[in-house]
Amino acid sequence: MSGRSPDWRIWLGLSVTTAWLILGSIYISSNIGWLNLDRIPADELGNFLEGAFAPLAFLWLVIGYFLQQKELQQNTEALRQQSEQMAESVQHARQDTFLQVVRNVRYQLGTISGFLYISSQSINADGTVTAEEQSRLFAEQSAADPEVFSRRLLELNIQLDDEQRYQLFYGTEIRARHSNNFIFTFERLMRRAEQVDTDNMIKDALLSNGHGMLYRNAKRHQANAPEDLADHRLTGAYLNVS
Repeated sequence: MSGRSPDWRIWLGLSVTTAWLILGSIYISSNIGWLNLDRIPADELGNFLEGAFAPLAFLWLVIGYFLQQKELQQNTEALRQQSEQMAESVQHARQDTFLQVVRNVRYQLGTISGFLYISSQSINADGTVTAEEQSRLFAEQSAADPEVFSRRLLELNIQLDDEQRYQLFYGTEIRARHSNNFIFTFERLMRRAEQVDTDNMIKDALLSNGHGMLYRNAKRHQANAPEDLADHRLTGAYLNVS
């Protein structure tokens, strides 16, 4: 029982047993006499004792059955709670592992968006970003800000008209390849998020950051691109997050 009060059934059994023994003693004293017990034949004495204690044995058998049933219920509840705790621990472990994947993939997406940005904005592509500026941005992206290029592209997307926005993502085969790589990688990440977070909190957070907003813009332009540019399998290698 380990510190807990005995079950009421035990108290009932002890009370009935005590009362039964008292009544038995009274019966022996008044009808047989304690001194006459040794004169009773052994078989008769055995029958008497068997009849006297059989009700008590049955009583404690019933009490033991109910106590065992209660113990089984408690054990079942403990196992259920333990199972729920283990399931929560496994879910938390999966989420922790996924969050580590998210950190790594954010930098992968940052590199892809960097390639897309440079392919349209570098001086060699008739843009305004110098080689020194490219190096600075990539250093910033690698050090602490994986979304720096995504934000730059979002800023450009606001400044351009519809046709220029399409050209930003799918104006050339190289840009189409980078855009498709970005979309493919981000969507794989979203599917993994759905597996580990049934409330979609992680998914919503990813869709609302710089990479998520760039994905939605790129996805919209992908729908308007011809098949040879819209399909990542046709535009070249892609990043596989598995």
